Amino acid sequence: MTLKTLRLSEGCVFYTEAGSGEPLVLLHGVGMSDQAWRPQIAALQRRYRVIALNMPGHGGTDLLPGTPDLPDYVAWAARVLRALGLGMANVAGHSMGALIATGLAARHPDLVRRVAVLNGVYRRSPEARAAVMARADALAKGANDVETPLARWFDADQQDLRAQVAGWLRAVNPAGYAAAYRAFAGGDATYADAWPQISCPMLALTGALDANSSPAMAQAMAAAAPRGRAVVIEGHRHMVNLTAPEAVTAALAHWLTEPATATEGLRA
Repeated sequence: MTLKTLRLSEGCVFYTEAGSGEPLVLLHGVGMSDQAWRPQIAALQRRYRVIALNMPGHGGTDLLPGTPDLPDYVAWAARVLRALGLGMANVAGHSMGALIATGLAARHPDLVRRVAVLNGVYRRSPEARAAVMARADALAKGANDVETPLARWFDADQQDLRAQVAGWLRAVNPAGYAAAYRAFAGGDATYADAWPQISCPMLALTGALDANSSPAMAQAMAAAAPRGRAVVIEGHRHMVNLTAPEAVTAALAHWLTEPATATEGLRA
């Protein structure tokens, strides 16, 4: 795994790259970094060119200007993919990264060969939306309560992983964290109507115990996409890519073998 830097006109992007072959782009969640994908990078680099991006304000990547909304993060990701010259890439995102991946598939289909949304949110209830907006407001004011999300994400026997993720949450650029969370809080419906027009293979994966990125959300997104498939991993929560890395990697590996086009399907 190699940490690399891409210089764009608006600033630097830091990312991890490993392996060779068909490109697979990984997008992390709010407060995380490319390191959150380490189990998947280690396994999938054997067959794919894996590129794990640090989103704006995370992992050293420069912030976006002003008060960016979800479409600004999607536009940023599209600029990165074009600058890297990947052509059509497989794109997988977790949480906030899932929203960005959805936006890429909806607005930049020429860049996306397959799309996977892990622990994605879709049409929150009014109560859930109010809760995330309240946390966004608190982060904007400088309050960073890491214990509340950690309690939702981990079981009592997952203390090592919990401590690792707590370290990431405490180390993230506060301005980058607050800006991304604000976009995340308001972005669950931004591309919700786009799934019927997203024709590439689509995987919606979550943990059975993830109340905020629920199995019902994953199943609804997969049902709306012409080539959607839902996977629910029993006994796991929001950080399922870390708590159940083998199961997540296996689901991604299966998704990556699905024919990207009808022509490929006929050849197969």
